[in-house]
Amino acid sequence: MPMAVDFGGRPFHFIGVGGIGMSALAHVLAQRQLPVSGSDSRLTHITRRLQKQGVRIFWSQEAENIAQATQQLTTGEVKLPQVVCSTAIGPSNPEYKAALDAGCPMFHRSDILAALMNQTQGIAIAGTHGKTTTSSMVGYLLLKAGIDPSIVIGGEVATWQGNAYVGTSDYMVAEADESDGSLVKLSAAMGIITNIELDHPDHYSTLDEVVGIFKHFAQQCDVVIGSADCETVLSQIQPTITYSLRPESGADYIATDICETAQGTTAEIWERGQRIGELHLAILGRHNLSNALAAIAVARRLGVEFDAIASIMATFKGAKRRFDHRGFHNNILFVDDYAHHPSEIKVTLAAAKVKSTEILEGVNQRRVVAVFQPHRYSRITTLLQEFSTAFTNADHVVVTDVYSAGEKNTSGITGEDVTSAIGEHHTQVSYAATLDDVKARLATVLQPGDLVIFLTAGNLNQVIPEVMTYQAEQAEHAALTSV
Repeated sequence: MPMAVDFGGRPFHFIGVGGIGMSALAHVLAQRQLPVSGSDSRLTHITRRLQKQGVRIFWSQEAENIAQATQQLTTGEVKLPQVVCSTAIGPSNPEYKAALDAGCPMFHRSDILAALMNQTQGIAIAGTHGKTTTSSMVGYLLLKAGIDPSIVIGGEVATWQGNAYVGTSDYMVAEADESDGSLVKLSAAMGIITNIELDHPDHYSTLDEVVGIFKHFAQQCDVVIGSADCETVLSQIQPTITYSLRPESGADYIATDICETAQGTTAEIWERGQRIGELHLAILGRHNLSNALAAIAVARRLGVEFDAIASIMATFKGAKRRFDHRGFHNNILFVDDYAHHPSEIKVTLAAAKVKSTEILEGVNQRRVVAVFQPHRYSRITTLLQEFSTAFTNADHVVVTDVYSAGEKNTSGITGEDVTSAIGEHHTQVSYAATLDDVKARLATVLQPGDLVIFLTAGNLNQVIPEVMTYQAEQAEHAALTSV
């Protein structure tokens, strides 16, 4: 039988505490006044926030950290820390090995999340795509509606200044990750499943294996809210409550009369055949309207009136790195997005195309320039055909080398192969292997009026500040020479 997580005062130590999922859990535990330490390789705004909360951070992953994280009580009793790690940490890690040798209780981050949710009325958001945005929407909606849930998500939201929030109610909103199979550990009062696709071929061989994980999760939720627009969810999961963008679906929650503009999306919302009002979202894309329907279903089940829902949702600005506006320089809009799966890229570029219709003074042509960093050799190899047709809403595509995320390249696939595959369906595709190559390429490709969107789950977005600075200098130079 697995060891139980001890929330009674025993210390926690996170190996890789700066990760987006790990740091959220560390934040919650620190807010509960529990002793928390962790290791990471670099100082970031996330680790700085944890330090301000009293989390002790070691700036390398070494065996000695475990001894220093062990508490020596005044009674002479020694309390070994409960050590938390993600799937990325393995037996070769010296800190992990030292924790095992010392006899520390060892937990995967999903074990901590599951234990926290077991103490609450859990609302777990799962799905291949849209988890972070939907979790953010649900958390934001319930927070603003006065329900004050705790929130643990895989992205950052300005409203609670990070990726986690500790509320006063008995509810917890959490993103539930299927990437490593740990989804099966979670049980919840309400579970949302946004969609089901094969996205992690490093862990799953077939879609059927993925479906099995989601079925297990669904069986452990009291109520399952699922998208009727995903045939796999509808047929394999058979949700308790459904939502859809298709009026003919007969779903419990439906959006009709959808109007998309550069300023947002408006739709009429129906609940079990009755119109309950109009919804306006400031964030773009039909996929985000679908995510909003899931959030509406949660809030309505908790008794929130639709007028309040509509008012709150109109002010939701989205999560960081989800169609995230990074700047506007030389009449070029810079957008950062986490999309790394063909389905995500398609809907994100569709939203970008809508945004590109925004009228700018002095701009006769407004293009969408997509800069794509392929992520994981296994994903690119398995889904290469799907990636090749995912960029139809981009006017120009720049492709980089593959970001390995620690994988070995057993298939031999390269960024040039991805570029060639996209080039079979797109006339304006270029290859820029490194981040320096990307900066040089964009210096020649970008022109005033463009919307440039960086699509990556890797490190591509690190170039955005330098590219923006270059374009700002170009604008300044043009202004000076025109005088």
